[in-house]
Amino acid sequence: MKRTHLPLNALRVFDAAARHLSFTRAADELAVTPAAVGQQIRALEDLLGVVLFRRTSKGLELTDEATAGLEALRSGFLQFEDAVQAMQAGQASHVYTIAAPRDFLAVWLAPRLAAFRAGNPEVRYVLLDGEDIDFTESNLDLAVRWTEGPGDLEGIQLGSAERVIVGEGPWITWPGDPAPQGEGDEEPPVHVGDAGLALASAAAGLGKARVPALLAREWHAAGRIASLGSSEDCRRAYWLVAPLPQWRQKKVKALVAALTS
Repeated sequence: MKRTHLPLNALRVFDAAARHLSFTRAADELAVTPAAVGQQIRALEDLLGVVLFRRTSKGLELTDEATAGLEALRSGFLQFEDAVQAMQAGQASHVYTIAAPRDFLAVWLAPRLAAFRAGNPEVRYVLLDGEDIDFTESNLDLAVRWTEGPGDLEGIQLGSAERVIVGEGPWITWPGDPAPQGEGDEEPPVHVGDAGLALASAAAGLGKARVPALLAREWHAAGRIASLGSSEDCRRAYWLVAPLPQWRQKKVKALVAALTS
């Protein structure tokens, strides 16, 4: 079979159907109708001269012929993704687009980015504020998120999964800790937008806040808060994340290594 005649769209549909073992769920993923998925699978079966799926009382099952080709097919798609990323990188091989919470960027990330650029003066940064920015829409290379784990992305945890109490007095709440006083208790008098504002409010004497230990320790080391209170383990931490194709890029590997050294 000539490469120019590879049925790439049908193979992509086959990969989705094989992962879900459902034409309906594959259709949802690909934003087409189940009938269109079925049509592509039948056309692929006709082209290859093999049966790819069989219907059973439990649902769809892959045939031996289908299973035999899946690993190589998926490896090929990963290589396609790498090729596209390499082509997209082009002249931007030294440009990093990074999204991170503003408070984390100011205290932890920015000094480390500056140190990396000092050794690599050709590097340029596009820095975006926020944790929920879409990788594809914003063409991100990396993101930092306060979360329980990397989810569907590749990631490295930055620091420990801990919170620490700073300041004294009534509670200060922020979106990462909306009810430190406990459910049903009197609502705290101070509400702020992020952990950095919670730290600043506590340092100014407005009350006490429970914030990520990584941030609080940076503030303490810089002399911006006098002391740290008790710490506790929590389910969230700061994670440096990216989709697998970005994670494999040479430039991303270099920056990740510098940030986590």
